[in-house]
Amino acid sequence: MTPLTFRDIVERLARWPFPARLDGVVGIATGGVVPAALVAQRLGLELKVIALNYRDEANEPRFTEPQLLSAVPDLGLWKRVLLVDDVYVSGKSWEAARGLLPPDVEVLPFVLKGKVDFALIQDVDGCVEWPWRAY
Repeated sequence: MTPLTFRDIVERLARWPFPARLDGVVGIATGGVVPAALVAQRLGLELKVIALNYRDEANEPRFTEPQLLSAVPDLGLWKRVLLVDDVYVSGKSWEAARGLLPPDVEVLPFVLKGKVDFALIQDVDGCVEWPWRAY
């Protein structure tokens, strides 16, 4: 596991070119709550959370599809949101969360780590150790 420092993550977030005209941030719980809170704070936006579960503590799928564990947040008048998770491996959690949000809302992706263009950290291979998680 590669440890990442809080300072490194915050510095990378400060340099990230986030899209303009966002109305809010939706975090995918549980892993995406801290990343979404950091992004919402950085952008000065409100935060809402949707809880899904797909992977276990060893990062292995425990279900065939992500399972909804909470109510879907009411986005009110939000029309353009950033949907945030900690990692993007298969995309199943992100896609499941997107499918539960209103279809008329523009949902843009952002993750802290993954091999996708919307990932903050693309230069670290393998699993990472988040500074806010007790392992």
